[in-house]
Amino acid sequence: MPQLFLNEKSCETTADPARVNRAMTEMVKAVLAVAREDRAGTRLFSREPINALQLAQGHAIGKWIGTPGTKDLWQRLAILETKWPHRQAFPEGETYSDVEYRHAGEVVEGLGSAHLTGGLAVSLPVEPRWDADRLTLVREELLDDEDGGSALTEVEVPHAARREHVGTHLSWIRRGGDAVRQKTVEGLRSGAELWSLKSELFPLLQFTRLAEQHFVELPEVWVRPVGERLGELQDAVSDWNPDQQPISPQWRSYVRTEFESRRRLCWFPDDDGESRLFHWHCDFLPSPGRMHFRLLHEERTLRIAYVGRKRGV
Repeated sequence: MPQLFLNEKSCETTADPARVNRAMTEMVKAVLAVAREDRAGTRLFSREPINALQLAQGHAIGKWIGTPGTKDLWQRLAILETKWPHRQAFPEGETYSDVEYRHAGEVVEGLGSAHLTGGLAVSLPVEPRWDADRLTLVREELLDDEDGGSALTEVEVPHAARREHVGTHLSWIRRGGDAVRQKTVEGLRSGAELWSLKSELFPLLQFTRLAEQHFVELPEVWVRPVGERLGELQDAVSDWNPDQQPISPQWRSYVRTEFESRRRLCWFPDDDGESRLFHWHCDFLPSPGRMHFRLLHEERTLRIAYVGRKRGV
């Protein structure tokens, strides 16, 4: 579950409006890049409600929302689960009142919360010091002894201010997302449940509307194997660059196209009413389970039209 913490210090500058708006756009792209890997699990914590943020002194978030080209970014950011203040991420009853974090001598609540909870800090890259994929903080912790002193240590916190920074943290993001997804899939007992959660568990995949009937009809014995195959397809397209891999993604399991002699069985209605060839497929156990889809190179994903018993047998 990727927990993101907004660094409030990156929102306290006096930079000019155009620079602040560009920085906000970069940071939002970074947040959405994390959500792309695990939309269901991504949480964004901030000092104040997102729609009330001050991105700089005298520069409310509404000024960024009103600039050309930000409408889609704002809509996608607004549907993420957001919480405030940062301490909402702490375990119940814990305040960490005996710990304080500083960066360049300044107390940094958001960055400290990210370190305390094992999360990822995010900042507006208005200043060079925030334009990095990791930040070094000084942690001061009160000692529970007679002298009442404190201990200072240097710690690192994973950080992102641009989409490019997110790439260095993908393993961490995916481990959390994969664990949550796998646990959810293991608890499913029907294809209808799997269908209802498809957007949360597999946000990069597409499904035709008529595919729902095939999922609803899945026997329970096929529900978990199908969920696992969908997870592998999700992971494959998340890394896919069609410019470098023009044929297909690097598949995580045995995926191939149908033989010419069987392609007549691989035509399914698409959402626009046209019948199209969905000849890419993968198997799942117990045999003869099969899933059919077609690749959408321009969208860097795939669209699933059928899941169930192998056609024609």
